[in-house]
Amino acid sequence: MKREFCGLFGIYNNPEAAHMTYLGLYAQQHRGQESAGIVTWDAGKQFIREQKGMGLVADVFNERHLQKELKGDIAVGHVRYSTTGASLIRNAQPFLVSFGDLQLAIAHNGNLSNSAVLRAELEHAGTIFQTTMDTEIIVHLIARHMSKDGMEIEDAVAAACRRVEGAFSLLILANDKLIALKDPNGFRPLAFGRMGESYVFASETCAFDLLEAEFLRPVEPGEMVIIDREGLRSKRYCEPNGRSHCIFELIYFARPDSDVFGQNVYQCRKAMGAALARECPVDADFVMPFPDSGNYASVGYAQESGLPLELCMIRNHYVGRTFIKPSQGERDFSTNMKLNPVRSMVEGKSILVVEDSIVRGTTIRTRIKKLRDLGAREIHMRVSCPPIKYGCYYGIDFPTRSQLIAAQHSVDEIAKMIGIDSLHYLSIEGLLSSVQNPGDFCLACFDGKYPVAPCLGVDKECLEQIKGMKP
Repeated sequence: MKREFCGLFGIYNNPEAAHMTYLGLYAQQHRGQESAGIVTWDAGKQFIREQKGMGLVADVFNERHLQKELKGDIAVGHVRYSTTGASLIRNAQPFLVSFGDLQLAIAHNGNLSNSAVLRAELEHAGTIFQTTMDTEIIVHLIARHMSKDGMEIEDAVAAACRRVEGAFSLLILANDKLIALKDPNGFRPLAFGRMGESYVFASETCAFDLLEAEFLRPVEPGEMVIIDREGLRSKRYCEPNGRSHCIFELIYFARPDSDVFGQNVYQCRKAMGAALARECPVDADFVMPFPDSGNYASVGYAQESGLPLELCMIRNHYVGRTFIKPSQGERDFSTNMKLNPVRSMVEGKSILVVEDSIVRGTTIRTRIKKLRDLGAREIHMRVSCPPIKYGCYYGIDFPTRSQLIAAQHSVDEIAKMIGIDSLHYLSIEGLLSSVQNPGDFCLACFDGKYPVAPCLGVDKECLEQIKGMKP
């Protein structure tokens, strides 16, 4: 099962709900470039409206959609990159279903670590799945609790989410009710804010900044926030299981102008670069990043080391982020188009490159080769996170261990493979010194210590137990 890394936005009580959601998704386009969707509740006609499509937010929606076809004062939106499920329009979110008089749309950021077992159990009970997304599992669990146990929607959502394990930040539109909740470990971010008389939710606070909304607080692990015509209320649907925030949000994924997990991303990345400079200084002519992900750690390294900072790798801003392309072939092609060095800055120089991470090593090799071809005398690299040695089961699209270069090779071997003179990764201790509340983070991709045990499939014994259950 692959991973789901997405961006969420929701708004309640705003006559321009669709337009505000469009802007909120636009601000979070970096979280997913494959598909986008908006669902609204039209109170006048008591009807849910939707628009989804493959591609970027600006390509999926137009003024007709936002002003005429997506009427309503409540909305949820989603941007996605292909992780759980194939790259198909039917896997685009929000996922919309009808259940009696209830129309329900769900937007999910995360990955369920027990999805294989739950899917087998539901299929044994007669459930028919329309998609390959683990999000659909949550929908079917909600429906079962409503039909078999006679629960109201918010109680059914709570009961369903107590069955699932792993990472899930959810926004659910159920007729005229908006529900936001987070898994008990708090793996993925979800922020809560206010804009005049409207309440807003987003994966990142940069969406609030665009709308000039006031950030109130994060949704807490194990918390459910419900907003309806009677007002806003919050409750614990389950006890929090400590905190296991994804530290890769701060290393790479979140926008630097966002506050995530209660701390500013820009400042954290600068601190990581400064920690790198203290751990492993080098005598070089200048520090440079591979933009854009290495920019902020490079600033921190340069300031701490006293070396000049040069921006001599120029990015073509009309090419998307290579990390979240769905296939390796597309990643390689985008890498070649994306960055180009300044020739006069490179020749004969000793260069220190600061990068945020090395996953497979393919992208880095291409970039280093460009610098070598232009006559760089020495190339040293410092990486602002520890070696990534283990796959992620909670929402980052890290491949299996066989594809992770640091899981298969030593640091010296990696340096030789990618063609650099020296390589140093930030230590786990150095990484944790760069963030607040260091005990609140998941480090499984570095140390293999998974906060929630991943289920990679359904073994024979488990399958026999499922077959013995009453549908």
